[in-house]
Amino acid sequence: MLRIVLPLLAGTVFLAACDPGPVDPESAAVACERRAQGAQGPTGSVTLGASSDDGPFVGTQIGITGDYLAGRDPLDVYEACVYQRTGAAPIRPPRLRS
Repeated sequence: MLRIVLPLLAGTVFLAACDPGPVDPESAAVACERRAQGAQGPTGSVTLGASSDDGPFVGTQIGITGDYLAGRDPLDVYEACVYQRTGAAPIRPPRLRS
């Protein structure tokens, strides 16, 4: 009996230590704003430059989120994200792209 109880007790203590605890509402708002901005539309950037070692270089980056492809409203994405992270309603409205 003790062979079964001790590993279960140790496993429970180990899993309890993994709990991240409460999330700061402001940090949740910042992280969720980025996710909501991704739901507004595709993002991208172009990089142009030159290096004395390698010469000229060009780079591009395009980002499309699943929230955008699913047609989710950015405000709904923000509110659901904050609630999921904190268990409470957002403390402020999101700062989204114009």
